[in-house]
Amino acid sequence: MIASKFSFIEEELNKLKLEGRYNKIRVIESPQGAWVVIDNKPKLNLCSNNYLGFANNEYIKSKVKEYIDKYGIGPGAVRSIAGTMTIHQELEQKLSNFKHTESTILLQSGFNANLSVVPTLLDSNEDAVISDELNHASIIDSIRLSKAKRFVYKHLDMNDLEQKLKEAQGSRRILIVTDGVFSMDGDIAPLSEIVELADKYNAMVMVDDAHGEGVLGRNGRGIVDHFNLHNKVDIEVGTLSKAFGVVGGFVSSNKLVVEYLKQKARPFLFSSALTVPDVAAALAAIDLMLNTDIVQKLWENTNFFRKEIQNLGFDTLNSKTPIIPIMLYDEKLTQEFAKELFEEDVFAMPIFYPTVPKSKARIRVIVSAIHSKQDLEFALQKFYKIKTKFKI
Repeated sequence: MIASKFSFIEEELNKLKLEGRYNKIRVIESPQGAWVVIDNKPKLNLCSNNYLGFANNEYIKSKVKEYIDKYGIGPGAVRSIAGTMTIHQELEQKLSNFKHTESTILLQSGFNANLSVVPTLLDSNEDAVISDELNHASIIDSIRLSKAKRFVYKHLDMNDLEQKLKEAQGSRRILIVTDGVFSMDGDIAPLSEIVELADKYNAMVMVDDAHGEGVLGRNGRGIVDHFNLHNKVDIEVGTLSKAFGVVGGFVSSNKLVVEYLKQKARPFLFSSALTVPDVAAALAAIDLMLNTDIVQKLWENTNFFRKEIQNLGFDTLNSKTPIIPIMLYDEKLTQEFAKELFEEDVFAMPIFYPTVPKSKARIRVIVSAIHSKQDLEFALQKFYKIKTKFKI
C-alpha cells in the first residue's frame, strides 16, 4: 500500500536509465588528491573541485588539529544566538582583506550564501532580478525564493542584458546576478561590461565567484581582482568547498549589506554556524594562496591540458579556466565514454541533462594544481584511446 504511493519514482528512475541519464555515484575510499581509491583501485581524479589540492594538504591539516585542540569541533548554535566564535570573526576579516572588501559574512555553504542574498535584498514584487541563463542552480533557487520580477538574459550576451535592464526600469531595486566562472562550460562572465551597464541603468551587481576563488586574480583572489573591479562590484558570493578544500560559503560586500544580512538572511539566522575545522582550514588556505605559487601551478597544468586535449580533436567550447568540458553531446555516448575512462583508471564523470541542456552532454574535466605532467599525459592517452575506439 505504502510502496504503491511511490511507484512513480521507480518509473522515473527507469526512464533515466533508458535515456542514459542515470547517475552512478562513485564512492571514494581515500583522501581527495590527484589520485583517489575507488573500488579498491587507484583512479586519476579529474572531476573534483579541489583546484589547489587543499582537501588533503598537510599544512592545513596541522592547523585544523591545532584549532580543534583550542576551540573544539562545533559552534553549538546559530551565529545570532550563541554560535559566533572569535575564529568566525577572524575568518570574516581575513576574507575581507583577501577580497579587498569592507566586510564579510560567513554562511554554511555557497548555496546558502546565494539563498541569503537575493531573497533578502529583493523582498517586493516592485523589485527586479536579471540573471544569466546559465547561472548556477543555487542562483536560480535564490531567485525563486525572492519576490522580485524575473528577467533572464542570453548567456554572456550584453546586448540582451541591456534590453532586460531597459525592461526592468521603474523597478524599486534592480539586481544583476551572474556566475563569475560558469561551472559547466568553464567560461568567464564579462564583468567589466556588466558593471558598466549596471552603472548606466542604476542596478546592483552580484557575482557568484565560487569557481573563481583560488583560480582567477592575484593569488586566487577571484574574478573581481581579475578584472580590477574592486569597489565596483556590489556583492561577491563565495564558497569554501572548491579551492579552499572544505565546506562553507560567504558574502563579501560593504558594511551595510553585511549588517543587513546578519539581521535578516534566513540561512544565517536559522542554521548553525560553520564548524571549527572548516574555519581553521579556510584560514590556512588563504595563507597558502598568499605565500606560495600554487595558483600559478594550477594555470600551468590547465593551459597544458586544454591545449593538448584540443590537439586531439575534442571540442572544449569556450573554456578559459581549469573547468574543461569535453563535449560529446549525446547522453548515452557520454555515459559509455565515462565508463570506459573509469575502466582505464581515469575518474571523470559524465554531465548531462538536467545539469546541462539536453543534447549538451559532456565529460567535465577539472584540472588541479597537484596533478603532475605525467598524470595529465596519462589522461590524454586514455582520452585518445577511447576516442579512437568509439570512432568519434
